[in-house]
Amino acid sequence: MMINKLTGVTPINDVQSTKRTHSTGSAKAASDSISVSKEAKELAEAYFLNEVADETPDVRSDLVAQIKEKIKDPSYLSAEVINSTAEKIMSSFGI
Repeated sequence: MMINKLTGVTPINDVQSTKRTHSTGSAKAASDSISVSKEAKELAEAYFLNEVADETPDVRSDLVAQIKEKIKDPSYLSAEVINSTAEKIMSSFGI
């Protein structure tokens, strides 16, 4: 069996003979932009604050050690220090 000629099948010639319908050189670069809703911004901030809270230790052992050293000194616990501390506690509660 011998195949001499295929008729009607010339895909390379068909591709080469096509003409472009538009020019690629005149395309303008468009700038991209996004908009973020207020709700998304609030959720992102809440997520960030939650991450910071998770990374922060509950007890600051360095401050606890400093206060323990101050309390060991008998002259530290004076009426002035106690009143000042009470005022700070009351003001933090809005009293």
